[in-house]
Amino acid sequence: MLDNNIKYCREELEMTQEELGYVFGVTGFTVSGWENNNDTMPLPKMVKFSNLYHYSLDFITGLSKENKYIKIDKLDKINIGNKLKEIRLKLGLTQQQIANECMITQQSYSLYENGKTLITSLVLYTICYNHKLSFYDILN
Repeated sequence: MLDNNIKYCREELEMTQEELGYVFGVTGFTVSGWENNNDTMPLPKMVKFSNLYHYSLDFITGLSKENKYIKIDKLDKINIGNKLKEIRLKLGLTQQQIANECMITQQSYSLYENGKTLITSLVLYTICYNHKLSFYDILN
């Protein structure tokens, strides 16, 4: 993630890294990695963070400077895959072109688009960032 706001959100909530880690069943060291872009918060944990503390996914990831929270009830791999395909076709791109942008294999991207695997937060961020989309364009 390029310019995430996880640390800002955590500090605004007056939580330590250890306290936030406890909420997600990870260590404070892991939270530090998310905040410093040494690691990426997994999408299910990011959605949980968003829903628990009412921060928008676009704000958390730095895609937006405004916090326009929208609740995500469920991460449905098939629905997300269908949205990915719909957006890719509207953009006139191939799976290989999207995969190249995200620095993953076409086979990995295909698994996301076909609803076999849940897209990672980093790949989702890359698609949204490159094509000026919101996380909610794909997850809702």
